[in-house]
Amino acid sequence: MDAQYNVTYITLDGHVEVQRYRYLYFVIMFTVYVLIICSNSTIVCIIALHRNLHEPMYVFIAALLINSVLYSTNIYPKLLIDFLSEKQIISYQACLFQNVMYMTFTFSEFLLLAAMAHDRYVSICKPLQYSTIMRKRTVNVCLVLSWLLPTCETAVGFILYSNSKLCSFTIRGIFCNNSIYNLQCVSSSALSVYGVFMLLNLSLLPLIFILFTYTRILIISYQHGREYRRKAAQTCFPHLLVLFNFSCLFYLDVVIIRLGLNIPKMTRLILTLQIVSYHSVFNPIIYGLKMKEISKSLKLLLCGIKSH
Repeated sequence: MDAQYNVTYITLDGHVEVQRYRYLYFVIMFTVYVLIICSNSTIVCIIALHRNLHEPMYVFIAALLINSVLYSTNIYPKLLIDFLSEKQIISYQACLFQNVMYMTFTFSEFLLLAAMAHDRYVSICKPLQYSTIMRKRTVNVCLVLSWLLPTCETAVGFILYSNSKLCSFTIRGIFCNNSIYNLQCVSSSALSVYGVFMLLNLSLLPLIFILFTYTRILIISYQHGREYRRKAAQTCFPHLLVLFNFSCLFYLDVVIIRLGLNIPKMTRLILTLQIVSYHSVFNPIIYGLKMKEISKSLKLLLCGIKSH
């Protein structure tokens, strides 16, 4: 506690030999952050500029990539500052805010992937009704809810956490995630129940919906010809790859924190770096290479740059 300003500070104790390798860490993570901004923004701009990509599937992809940029911007600037600082600390209120933003963008990712799964199901399984079901208004409602629901629910969590009494002031991590729960003197039953509610409502239910939807697509596609199956695989594979990578890392982190598993510091650092980097870096690569229309537009862009 800083007595002069009456501010509670939290120590981020997840760094490994940061004093020795601070500049190496900084250069690597700064490069990754620039790569995330540039790659995601490039795909979003391609989708925005090409009218043939103004379809629900590509709109959802653009929203997912924008969410990745926001997710990274919530973490990387503070991370880069910490690498160059003598002490890796953050005020409790700022830590709470970072945690709320982290959870908001994480849950938004699940909801956006669920919206994309619904879009693919209608496109592949009900093609004649696609234009009627996936209207512009429907897409806009899905986008708004994907960000609004997590924002509202995590805001309630912020209020509950802000009134908690702290007995620990050290987080075993490099940014404020669910580990903030372990700072409380006494585990709040209300917070525990509400945390489980959010986890079920904003991640597990969307995940079940996505798996159910793609199972239905798989069953229906195998009842048709090879060309039909090829088209289904071409559009669904990138989404499933993104979902698998993202959900595995997220739930592994949740399990480690909730069970209080005592894993080595270096292992935890590597896992955390994957959580903050993996999907934000690979999402634009997966969609840029695997989605035919985006890949085509990207190649034209690169050819145009080389010709100049």
